[in-house]
Amino acid sequence: MPRYDFDLDVLPVSFDIYQALALETAQYPNVGENIEYPTLGLCGEAGELANKVKKIQRDCDGIFAVNMKIALIKELGDVLWYCAAIAHEIGIDLATVAAANIASLSDRKERDVIKGDGDDR
Repeated sequence: MPRYDFDLDVLPVSFDIYQALALETAQYPNVGENIEYPTLGLCGEAGELANKVKKIQRDCDGIFAVNMKIALIKELGDVLWYCAAIAHEIGIDLATVAAANIASLSDRKERDVIKGDGDDR
Protein backbone atom coordinates (compact mmCIF):
# COMPACT_ATOMS: atom_id res chain seq x y z
CA MET A 1 0.00 0.00 0.00
CA PRO A 2 1.40 3.44 -0.84
CA ARG A 3 2.42 5.83 1.95
CA TYR A 4 -0.05 8.57 2.71
CA ASP A 5 0.34 11.79 4.66
CA PHE A 6 -1.96 10.64 7.44
CA ASP A 7 -1.95 7.78 9.93
CA LEU A 8 -3.70 4.67 8.69
CA ASP A 9 -2.66 2.61 11.71
CA VAL A 10 -6.13 3.11 13.17
CA LEU A 11 -7.62 0.74 10.58
CA PRO A 12 -9.96 -1.01 10.51
CA VAL A 13 -12.70 1.16 11.91
CA SER A 14 -16.24 -0.17 12.09
CA PHE A 15 -19.07 1.98 10.82
CA ASP A 16 -20.45 2.29 14.35
CA ILE A 17 -17.14 3.50 15.76
CA TYR A 18 -16.62 5.82 12.80
CA GLN A 19 -20.05 7.35 13.19
CA ALA A 20 -19.61 7.91 16.91
CA LEU A 21 -16.19 9.54 16.43
CA ALA A 22 -17.37 11.59 13.46
CA LEU A 23 -20.36 12.93 15.37
CA GLU A 24 -18.05 14.17 18.11
CA THR A 25 -16.91 16.76 15.54
CA ALA A 26 -20.40 17.77 14.41
CA GLN A 27 -20.75 21.54 14.72
CA TYR A 28 -23.78 22.72 12.83
CA PRO A 29 -27.08 24.29 13.89
CA ASN A 30 -29.44 22.01 15.78
CA VAL A 31 -27.43 18.78 15.52
CA GLY A 32 -29.90 15.94 15.89
CA GLU A 33 -32.79 18.00 14.50
CA ASN A 34 -31.40 19.32 11.22
CA ILE A 35 -31.22 16.95 8.27
CA GLU A 36 -30.92 19.83 5.80
CA TYR A 37 -27.43 20.92 6.83
CA PRO A 38 -25.65 17.56 6.40
CA THR A 39 -27.66 16.79 3.26
CA LEU A 40 -26.51 20.00 1.62
CA GLY A 41 -22.99 19.33 2.86
CA LEU A 42 -23.07 15.87 1.27
CA CYS A 43 -24.06 17.41 -2.06
CA GLY A 44 -21.18 19.88 -1.84
CA GLU A 45 -18.61 17.24 -0.93
CA ALA A 46 -19.81 14.86 -3.65
CA GLY A 47 -19.38 17.73 -6.10
CA GLU A 48 -15.84 18.34 -4.85
CA LEU A 49 -15.04 14.65 -5.28
CA ALA A 50 -16.44 14.66 -8.82
CA ASN A 51 -14.48 17.80 -9.66
CA LYS A 52 -11.21 16.20 -8.54
CA VAL A 53 -11.92 13.12 -10.67
CA LYS A 54 -12.73 15.40 -13.61
CA LYS A 55 -9.42 17.21 -13.23
CA ILE A 56 -7.54 13.90 -13.02
CA GLN A 57 -9.15 12.94 -16.31
CA ARG A 58 -8.31 16.29 -17.89
CA ASP A 59 -4.89 17.04 -16.45
CA CYS A 60 -3.41 13.63 -15.67
CA ASP A 61 -4.79 11.48 -18.51
CA GLY A 62 -6.88 9.62 -15.94
CA ILE A 63 -3.83 8.39 -14.03
CA PHE A 64 -4.41 8.34 -10.28
CA ALA A 65 -1.00 9.16 -8.80
CA VAL A 66 -0.52 8.80 -5.04
CA ASN A 67 -1.13 12.51 -4.41
CA MET A 68 -4.38 12.29 -6.38
CA LYS A 69 -5.46 9.23 -4.40
CA ILE A 70 -4.75 11.12 -1.18
CA ALA A 71 -6.96 13.97 -2.37
CA LEU A 72 -9.75 11.51 -3.23
CA ILE A 73 -9.41 9.73 0.12
CA LYS A 74 -9.89 13.06 1.86
CA GLU A 75 -12.96 13.93 -0.22
CA LEU A 76 -14.42 10.45 0.28
CA GLY A 77 -13.88 10.93 4.01
CA ASP A 78 -15.86 14.16 3.87
CA VAL A 79 -18.65 12.36 1.98
CA LEU A 80 -18.63 9.60 4.59
CA TRP A 81 -18.78 12.16 7.41
CA TYR A 82 -21.92 13.70 5.95
CA CYS A 83 -23.46 10.25 5.38
CA ALA A 84 -22.86 9.49 9.05
CA ALA A 85 -24.43 12.80 10.07
CA ILE A 86 -27.50 12.25 7.86
CA ALA A 87 -27.97 8.76 9.28
CA HIS A 88 -27.72 10.23 12.79
CA GLU A 89 -30.31 12.86 11.93
CA ILE A 90 -32.84 10.14 11.05
CA GLY A 91 -31.88 7.97 14.02
CA ILE A 92 -30.10 5.24 12.08
CA ASP A 93 -26.60 3.93 12.57
CA LEU A 94 -24.26 3.85 9.58
CA ALA A 95 -23.73 0.10 9.95
CA THR A 96 -27.46 -0.42 9.35
CA VAL A 97 -27.26 1.73 6.21
CA ALA A 98 -24.31 -0.33 4.95
CA ALA A 99 -26.00 -3.65 5.75
CA ALA A 100 -29.26 -2.59 4.10
CA ASN A 101 -27.37 -1.52 0.98
CA ILE A 102 -25.49 -4.84 0.74
CA ALA A 103 -28.77 -6.73 1.22
CA SER A 104 -30.39 -4.68 -1.55
CA LEU A 105 -27.44 -5.17 -3.91
CA SER A 106 -27.36 -8.92 -3.20
CA ASP A 107 -31.07 -9.16 -3.94
CA ARG A 108 -30.65 -7.25 -7.22
CA LYS A 109 -27.74 -9.46 -8.21
CA GLU A 110 -29.72 -12.59 -7.44
CA ARG A 111 -32.60 -11.32 -9.57
CA ASP A 112 -30.17 -10.13 -12.29
CA VAL A 113 -31.31 -6.51 -12.07
CA ILE A 114 -28.06 -4.83 -10.99
CA LYS A 115 -28.13 -2.83 -14.22
CA GLY A 116 -30.92 -0.46 -15.05
CA ASP A 117 -32.46 2.34 -13.07
CA GLY A 118 -35.08 2.85 -10.45
CA ASP A 119 -34.93 2.68 -6.69
CA ASP A 120 -37.06 -0.46 -6.38
CA ARG A 121 -35.77 -2.71 -9.15
